[in-house]
Amino acid sequence: MSAEIIDGRAAARTLKEAVAFDVARLKAGGTGIGLATVVVGEEYSSAAYVRRLTRLATELDIPHRPCVLPADASQTEVIDLVRELNGDPAISGILVLRPLPAHVDEAAVFRALDPRKDIEAVHPENAGLLALGVPRFVPSTAASVFHLLDTWLDSTGQNRADFYHRSLIVVVGRSNNVGKPAISLGYERQASVQSVDEWADRSTGLGRHTRWADVLIVAAGKAGLIKAEHVSDNAVVIDVGINAQTGEDGQVHMVGDVDYASVAPRARAITPVPGGVGPVTDVWLVRNTVLAARLLSGMTPDEATASLTDPSTLTASPAHISLQEAS
Repeated sequence: MSAEIIDGRAAARTLKEAVAFDVARLKAGGTGIGLATVVVGEEYSSAAYVRRLTRLATELDIPHRPCVLPADASQTEVIDLVRELNGDPAISGILVLRPLPAHVDEAAVFRALDPRKDIEAVHPENAGLLALGVPRFVPSTAASVFHLLDTWLDSTGQNRADFYHRSLIVVVGRSNNVGKPAISLGYERQASVQSVDEWADRSTGLGRHTRWADVLIVAAGKAGLIKAEHVSDNAVVIDVGINAQTGEDGQVHMVGDVDYASVAPRARAITPVPGGVGPVTDVWLVRNTVLAARLLSGMTPDEATASLTDPSTLTASPAHISLQEAS
């Protein structure tokens, strides 16, 4: 059986073209834009993510201010830095990277963010707007999941509304930055949505829930959690997991939360790791920075969102799905 491989890199290229167009329009109109990232400590994944964002921001000609505090920085120091960035007119979007050290109250730091610059929607105001179905910002990873789903539906000639209305979406993982926003986005599309996490594997069993899924979104942070027995034939599987593992060659490899080798032969469509959700997430974060710049210029949320370029209208190579034999 063949699985359709949902190509995140192709989707990211087309989305990046749209963002580049929007950045050029912003600058031509005299609207400033700038991204700031806040990292506390030397956590490997955070540092790697900041490097990727730096490269992307450079490509798109967006100023990027990476801010790094030592792991023993006090909560007051972290909040003071956030407030400094809030007041900096050169910065339109602020990203505070998780994880924060245990002695820093994550919720307090997020509350300190200016909601108009909170591009990951972690401030309570933005999280609440998302839950109510009227988001100011959609968190980049959850947004990328549904961007890939929408792109796949378009590329295969399926009607988005029909697909979502008849589908059960099962989300594995309940994190504030991925799982919960993905649930809200599924509701927004009027799909049936069920939420589970890895603890179900220790009680009723994950498969009891996941085998019913038409769309299975996996964001549990546990390598290889989902195997063939957890997935129904013809399910669409979106793997959000990014886990570093050392292979037999001694090299570090990134693997997902889905055991790709066993699941791909059963799935109708699947995202690989790497090359699936991750590349789109990076670009979507910059897209939110563009949106924030428009909000700060005085636009209403509806006006700012409507002003963003729809990637599907561009003539670049489409965010297409390559048909490959699953191995």
